Amino acid sequence: MAMMADEPDRRALLALAGVSGLARTVPGAGAQDSAAAPRVVVESVRRIFHNGEHNAFTDLARFKGRVYLTFRSCPDGHMVHHTASVLVLRLEPDGTWKQVHRFSVKDRDTRDPHFLVFKERLFVYTGTWYAGKTTIAPKDYDMNLHLGFAAWSVDGESWNSPVMLEGTFGHYIWRAAAHGSTAYLCGRRKPSFEVKPRGEPREVESILLESEDGLTWRKKGVFQEIEGDETAFLVEPDGSILGIARRTGNAPAQVLRSKPPYSNWDRKVLNRSVGGPLVVRWNGRYLVGGRKITREAGPKTTLCWLVDDQLAECAELPSGGDNSYPGFLETGPGRAWVSYYSTHEKDADGKAITAIYLAELRLE
Repeated sequence: MAMMADEPDRRALLALAGVSGLARTVPGAGAQDSAAAPRVVVESVRRIFHNGEHNAFTDLARFKGRVYLTFRSCPDGHMVHHTASVLVLRLEPDGTWKQVHRFSVKDRDTRDPHFLVFKERLFVYTGTWYAGKTTIAPKDYDMNLHLGFAAWSVDGESWNSPVMLEGTFGHYIWRAAAHGSTAYLCGRRKPSFEVKPRGEPREVESILLESEDGLTWRKKGVFQEIEGDETAFLVEPDGSILGIARRTGNAPAQVLRSKPPYSNWDRKVLNRSVGGPLVVRWNGRYLVGGRKITREAGPKTTLCWLVDDQLAECAELPSGGDNSYPGFLETGPGRAWVSYYSTHEKDADGKAITAIYLAELRLE
C-alpha cells in the first residue's frame, strides 16, 4: 500500500535540500518496456549521518505518521566486531534526524537492521554474528552461531531491546515482510547446521521463516537451496511472494516467485549481480535497488526496474567503495526517498568516510 507524505514530511524534505555528489539518471530507463517504464529523476542526494564510525546497512519506514531510519554503526569498521550497535533515527518536523533508540548485543555484532511494521508495532530486526569479547579473526566466524534479535516499539518513543528471536539460532536473519496476521523473515543457514569451516559456500540455503507475533519463528519455505544469500522480498495481496536474491560472490542475482504454501519456487537468473538487494512495488511496477560492480568505476548503488525478469537500470546514486543496502519509502504520488550508505566521500584529512545518504526520487 502506498504511504503518502504528511505536511511535516514535506517541510522536512525542503529542509533537506542540498546535493552530495552527482546522481546519474540513466537515459532510456526500462528500455525493454520503454513505453511503460517511467523515467526516474534523482532530484537531490544528501549526506544525513556521519559520526566517524562505519555506518552502513540502511532501512526506512513510516510508523504512525512519522519517518524512521535505521542502520548499523561501528567504531571498528565493516567486519565482525562486538562494538557494533543499531541506531534508530526519526525525522523531525524541522528536517533534522533525532536518535530515538540505540542498542547492541553483548559479545555480538549487530548487522543489517531492517524494519517491519506489524500488529501496531515497529520492529527492527538484526542478524548478529558471535564476536566474543574482542574482535575475532574471519577464520573463526561461525554461521552456526548466528542469532536474530529485535527492538520493538508501540509508539516510537519507548523501546524494548535487545529481544532474542526464538527459532533463529544458526540463522543469519535479513529482510522481513508481513501479510495479514503473519510476518515473514529471510534466514540464511547451513543445511542441517553442518559443522564446517566458516564461509558462505554453495551449501548455504536461504529460508523463509514465519511468525504470528514477530518474535517466535519457524521454517515455512526455502528461498534458495544452494548459494543462499541476502534475499529481499515482498508479499502480494493474494499472498504470492516476489523476491530478489543475491548469490555468492558476484554471480548474477535471481528473481524468485512462489505462492502459498511456499513449497514450490520458480527461480530465474537475472542479468547482473545485486548486492544488498531491495525490491518494492512503486507506481504499479517493481523497483530493485542494490550494488552493481563496474569495471570502470567499481561498486555503485543503482536502481532498476524489473522488466520481463531482467533488470533495466534507471538511476545511479553517488556512491563508491563499500556501499549499497538501500531502504525505500514512498513519500507522495510519484515521489520517494531511498536511503543507502557509501564511502565515496572523504574527510578533511583525505580519509574515506562511511556515511548514510538520502536520495529524493521523482517519476516522470
